[in-house]
Amino acid sequence: MTVSASTGDSPVIESRRQLVEWFESGCTPKKDWAIGTEHEKFAFTRDDLRPIPYEGERGVKMLLNALAEHYDWEPIIENGNVIALTKDKCSVSLEPGGQIELSGAPLKNIHQTCGEVHTHLHEVREICDGLGIDMLGVGHNPKWKREDIPWMPKGRYEIMKNYMPKVGNLGLDMMLRTSTIQVNLDFSSEADMVKKFRTSLALQPVATALFAASPFVDGKPSGFLSARSNVWTDTDPDRCGMLPFVFEDGFGFERYVDYMLDVPMYFVYRDGKYIDAAGKSFRDFMDGKLDVLPGERPTMNDWSDHMTTAFPEVRLKKFLEMRGADGGPWKRICALPALWVGLLYDDAALDAAWDLVKDLSVAEREALRNDVPRTALATPFKKSGTVQDLSKDVLAISRQGLKNRGRMDSYGDDEGHFLDSLDDVAQSGRTLAEEFLDKYETEWNGSVDPLFKEYAY
Repeated sequence: MTVSASTGDSPVIESRRQLVEWFESGCTPKKDWAIGTEHEKFAFTRDDLRPIPYEGERGVKMLLNALAEHYDWEPIIENGNVIALTKDKCSVSLEPGGQIELSGAPLKNIHQTCGEVHTHLHEVREICDGLGIDMLGVGHNPKWKREDIPWMPKGRYEIMKNYMPKVGNLGLDMMLRTSTIQVNLDFSSEADMVKKFRTSLALQPVATALFAASPFVDGKPSGFLSARSNVWTDTDPDRCGMLPFVFEDGFGFERYVDYMLDVPMYFVYRDGKYIDAAGKSFRDFMDGKLDVLPGERPTMNDWSDHMTTAFPEVRLKKFLEMRGADGGPWKRICALPALWVGLLYDDAALDAAWDLVKDLSVAEREALRNDVPRTALATPFKKSGTVQDLSKDVLAISRQGLKNRGRMDSYGDDEGHFLDSLDDVAQSGRTLAEEFLDKYETEWNGSVDPLFKEYAY
């Protein structure tokens, strides 16, 4: 007899069909499409540039509690520790190394997104000023070694911490020393999801190149312009990468279900605690054969949790997550959703974007993904071009897509101006990472310390 540890209204999974329907329930009419933007940043003490711990007078706990007290955020508590805040469909949460993440509300346009980001950064700045803390938006911690980063007290992170070294060399770096900007976007149907998934996955290296902002590791140049993106190449091959099956005939929700069933588990959440199931099979769980919960079968909440444990360059849940960009300065936070909304939320733009990459082979897509972390816009594309050339075309299509959307602000401007900082990168061929490196070699005198001061929020 199988039993369920389900609480609330989460049903036990009886068939694979339920898992497919979970994705199908994400299909959203175009008039209701929204934009959910996330960004992470490194918190550090202003006087010595060290990553802040969880406890202490200048710690994460103090920061979160102050935000809750002064700006009416609702604390989320795990084992007596505040680990997140929520308000108005937004959340402030913690990555494993204390990176502070804003997961924004589902909004209708980039103007609203930028307002949301501005409000959040203003609140954070007000609190941080009183604590002697600053925030830095780059893709990889430029100065501190892995062992110098304090771990945050979240149960799932302890499980991942123990599992990561078994499957890759850089998984702990991913957890502790990277940060990103992401955007979550809707689809109207399975066919719409497939087209958006394929287009965005093939073009994800363009975002990686345009947003490259992590050339330093351990206080010196790493040889990469996006060290963050390189970290993902040696994190966990079972749950990362470019997903070649997405481009195969017949791809859809069912095929993604099969992929996720083969992604090894991390945990099961029961009664407020994370049970270590790292490396185990969700298929066994569905058959009641998970040895850490003998006889139990998963609920739909367990499936939803499992969706968060795969980390491909684009991730499918009840929406699509764009995952290729480094963290960056304030204006880049708004530029990332603008880029993808322009490409994916206008039919003509989506067609034009797909035309750019529809004939790429598996090998060509993999080469782009693997080469861009090191050479960014200078990476060869097809026979005679570069990713810089491709990025110019991509940005032109995105800008037209935003124009076609016609979402105006109070000044009568559409969302296209949020791409201006990316146009500067594409036209010059010079990424933020290369700007950092130039300064490191000249005015910074071979030190990364000025980066913390010049580029802090």
